[in-house]
Amino acid sequence: MTKPRSTTPEPDRPDSAGHEEGLASVTDDRSNCGIGGVVDLDGEPTHDTVADAVELLENLEHRGTTGAEEDTGDGAGIMVARPDAFFRDVVDADLPAEYAVGSVFMPTEPSVQARIHDVIAEVLSVYGLEVLAWRDVPTDNADLGTTALDSEPHVSQLFVAPVEGAGLAERFTAPDDDPDADPALLGFDRALYAARREIENAVTDVDGAGRFYVCSLDRQRVVYKGLLKGSQLAGYYPDLADDRFASHVALVHARFSTNTLGAWHLAHPYRNIVHNGEFNTIRGNVNWMRARENDLEHPAFGAELETIKPVIDDPNQSDTASVDNATELLLQTGRDLPHVLRMLVPEAFRDDELMDEARADFYDYHASLVEPWDGPALVIGFDGERVAGVLDRNGLRPCRYEVTTENRLVVGS
Repeated sequence: MTKPRSTTPEPDRPDSAGHEEGLASVTDDRSNCGIGGVVDLDGEPTHDTVADAVELLENLEHRGTTGAEEDTGDGAGIMVARPDAFFRDVVDADLPAEYAVGSVFMPTEPSVQARIHDVIAEVLSVYGLEVLAWRDVPTDNADLGTTALDSEPHVSQLFVAPVEGAGLAERFTAPDDDPDADPALLGFDRALYAARREIENAVTDVDGAGRFYVCSLDRQRVVYKGLLKGSQLAGYYPDLADDRFASHVALVHARFSTNTLGAWHLAHPYRNIVHNGEFNTIRGNVNWMRARENDLEHPAFGAELETIKPVIDDPNQSDTASVDNATELLLQTGRDLPHVLRMLVPEAFRDDELMDEARADFYDYHASLVEPWDGPALVIGFDGERVAGVLDRNGLRPCRYEVTTENRLVVGS
């Protein structure tokens, strides 16, 4: 955690050896996006984990996130494991044992919302899914600045389950899938992924749907985010302060926008990751992903592979949004989270004589499948089962963590 960098010029100060450093001093505070998380390693969902993560977020003040308008940030958010007991209390529906939650930014016009509801229900039905309920998420915008208010969406949640007899296990699984995975849940997850991609395309045809964005649509995770400062998130979303809102994982992010302007949908977390830094190779990564799309195939998706193309939603979106798109494709086609992150952000393995040969062979093999997403970047992901993180190959975005005596992981950068 770092304090805001002073805007007042300071005289040169000596380094540890007593030498002047010219125009910059090594003792000046510097930082980029703020990133962090709290994980109960015993897997016990509690509200304390969420509250501690919110406190962590509020302490991630740094040199960015606000401009001339002090009440408008560049973006902040939190990703948690689905708070099941909370939703069963507040949702006006009989939720089954397995269901998914969608967190959605909507236009503010009720008639447009109604048309989008119809589109979503129609698309979901094609994938053997149905909407059980919609929920208007409570929000309080009293502390938001003009820029955030001018683009503020209506925040909704939808609750989705498989239609009885839809056969998602047969439709969306493959012979080489993990034998320990539950075919019904695997089919449900993949149906949600393909359906979300088709929903995103279908809603573009609805007049007035410009603020529509699916923050998350997942069986195990839910995202709360917006064009907010870290200190505004919990006040904007009262759900986060509810004692019933419990999770064993909470990842948080406060954004300092560098390559794109702040916007509600560009706040982190994305659907799988939070990220601190930037990918300098982003244009090449996106172009190579597009070039390889014609070669994509997977027995569990079949014709649905066309639905999920282009893999990168929008070439003009942020670098984190793009790597998140690549991450979810690789996750949904059978790789686990550590595998995916090390495919996309490999270590500098060539000519490293100290690296284990099997590890170097892993990187060498995957170099033929995907180019490194390279740059000063720290990426932490949560796939619903585990949390994993990687540093960039040069360690330019370091990460600190502590495992407490209560067996809780606290991580931040």
